[in-house]
Amino acid sequence: MTDVIGYSPEEPGLSPSLHPDYRSTVDRSPRQPLIAIPPTLTETTGPSAWDRLMVGPSGIDLAAQHPGVPQGQRIIVSGRVLDDRARPVANTVIEIWQANAAGRYIHSADNWDAPLDPNFTGAGRVVTNDEGRYSYVTIRPGAYPWGNHKNAWRPGHIHLSLLGPAFATRLVTQMYFPDDPLIEIDPIANAIPMPARQRMVGRFDINSTKPAWALGYLFDIVLKGRDETPFEDHDHDE
Repeated sequence: MTDVIGYSPEEPGLSPSLHPDYRSTVDRSPRQPLIAIPPTLTETTGPSAWDRLMVGPSGIDLAAQHPGVPQGQRIIVSGRVLDDRARPVANTVIEIWQANAAGRYIHSADNWDAPLDPNFTGAGRVVTNDEGRYSYVTIRPGAYPWGNHKNAWRPGHIHLSLLGPAFATRLVTQMYFPDDPLIEIDPIANAIPMPARQRMVGRFDINSTKPAWALGYLFDIVLKGRDETPFEDHDHDE
């Protein structure tokens, strides 16, 4: 499953609707100028106390949501959410979803020949603390085929959705892994030119690695500015 991702040099966090190498964007990109619709009060406000309403222990550890132990490499992903001045953004909910270690999603549209893992759902939530920090445990996702072109494979990745003070402020991105050769030939990742593409690649971190238990990766998310993390402008899955 994939989301439309892209990069605009003029507006670093916006994604182009049309990227020809990603074939489905040719059909679904807008043909007419977009119309701005002013947000209403419902769209610009939302519930408070995100940590109590949306986040619990089972959401923070995706590898411990079932009675059994999931297959694959356990990892710890941590980082900070920052604004354009490197200031921490507190109380931000980060939704997490991903494929399992074999590259399979629990989704009715995902029926390729890879096993489902009864002990891994691949979804969770975490909230940033006062320093903008977050951390969660999961299983490193596997690569999977997709129908963009012959022998097309998506690199392993984790989807991250950030929620601000309201649902209308939702931002979505992907985190890739630094040793994955598929990134260089993936049309979605390559919709973002270098060096901005590297902002979506996590960094291996020995200090957050837990001995004999899990590898550690760091992934900071910058919401705007020159160092902005590239975000998706659609929520389509393929």
